[in-house]
Amino acid sequence: MGGLIEIKQHDSIAEVDLNRPAAYNAFNYEMISQLADHLTALASDNTVRAVVIAGNGKAFCAGGDLKWALEYSNRPAAAFHTLAGQFHLAILEIRRMPKPVVAAINGAAAGGGFSLALACDLRVAENSAVLRQAYTASGLCIDGGGSFTLPRLVGYARALEIAAFDEPIPASRALEWGLVTKVVEDGQAREEACKMAGQIARGSLNSFAWSKKLITDSFNTSFETQIENERAALEACADHRDGLEGLSAFSQKRKPQFGLK
Repeated sequence: MGGLIEIKQHDSIAEVDLNRPAAYNAFNYEMISQLADHLTALASDNTVRAVVIAGNGKAFCAGGDLKWALEYSNRPAAAFHTLAGQFHLAILEIRRMPKPVVAAINGAAAGGGFSLALACDLRVAENSAVLRQAYTASGLCIDGGGSFTLPRLVGYARALEIAAFDEPIPASRALEWGLVTKVVEDGQAREEACKMAGQIARGSLNSFAWSKKLITDSFNTSFETQIENERAALEACADHRDGLEGLSAFSQKRKPQFGLK
């Protein structure tokens, strides 16, 4: 389908394409609202087992559309309040989604595009890709969950360094710092992201969903609470058809067949 967000599905993988290439996929209210709506629908679509987010054209995403914000009722603060509300819905859908979300980063991932990429479970960057926090260079502060995800990926000191100096981060350095999962040749990010997503989708999606939830929630819980959460999750997994299949396959020394109805 066309529009500011394009959705394509092959097998059990949904590709979500940001589609404002003339604006380097910078998002206005309409575009980010469409993204949030599509992610909500994909989260509950049983035919979709993995999601890949990519940008059409020369960039992944340049973040919020600052021109749109400046023209919004002559009040940029109100514009960002409105835009951030929809952006955060999209970010929350990614973090809550019980299936893998992989970012395929070509060109620039800056500002909100930087935070969007960090919110994904895995990130594949092309050699020429550049990540940039970008908010502070415009007198703003990190948004889209970036202040949460960034220090958890790179540590407090490096996160503050990235915020303070706002230097462009080439793909090789992003890999070294743990900001991306893998770097590939230009033009191959989407293919590699789909390959990663497919590998997870062919496994136990229930197991992945519980693991994602446990790891995400671990930042907000005490150790005692976390290990109790693990015990409850382990019991739920063992009672799920994937867990029963995995245990049977182990005892029978065969490869498990997950995802079967």
